[in-house]
Amino acid sequence: MARKIIDLTVTLANGMPSHKFFPRPIIVPHLTHEDFLKMGNGVPGDPLSGATTFLGMVDHIGTHVDSFYHVKADGLPIDQMPLEMFMGKAVCLDFRHIPDLGDIDVKDMEQAEKKSGVKVDGHIVLLNTGLHERHFPTDKVVWSNPGVTAAATHWLADRNSKLHGVEGPSTDKPSENTFPNHRACRDRGITHYEWLCNLEELLGKGEFEFQGLPLKVDNGSGSPVRAIAYLD
Repeated sequence: MARKIIDLTVTLANGMPSHKFFPRPIIVPHLTHEDFLKMGNGVPGDPLSGATTFLGMVDHIGTHVDSFYHVKADGLPIDQMPLEMFMGKAVCLDFRHIPDLGDIDVKDMEQAEKKSGVKVDGHIVLLNTGLHERHFPTDKVVWSNPGVTAAATHWLADRNSKLHGVEGPSTDKPSENTFPNHRACRDRGITHYEWLCNLEELLGKGEFEFQGLPLKVDNGSGSPVRAIAYLD
């Protein structure tokens, strides 16, 4: 039986919400089918039309992964990080009880781990807070996400979790600029995905396979990804 694929990726769209530090993306038609037809491509009786799209955005728009370089001047940029890091066994934990601008702390991690039935041991850990369903695509999604505390980030690192992922623009809440999760990730040599969606479909599914490969951006501080989960 074929495995079911769950798409965890937000659609990149012109003017979509972005983190408070970053400009919204510009994603607009570049050349249209009408433009191509005017160029005379193809052969008589069988013209060839086409279309291209202009993408203008920073590398932390939509569903993306942070490189080590993002928070550490001598950290690896995205094109030098091993591809094996961006795939592997995963589990989705339920934090839908955490309110907007709340904190996900160690006790929450422990309770969610127990509820999932999966002991975190080298897993990619996805954190479902319900943020996307509550607020996307309104701008409130940019100003409402919960944050992962430094202690909870160390809890993940202590269990050899190389990556974790959240809904919304950041693993840190927008109501302050202390960035405990980013600083702990920097210190522990781990990183995270931001702006995932459809995580509700993974709750109660136990262990599954995750993949979110970045673009090979030269010296990139991060990259958009197509994040997916495979369910048996």
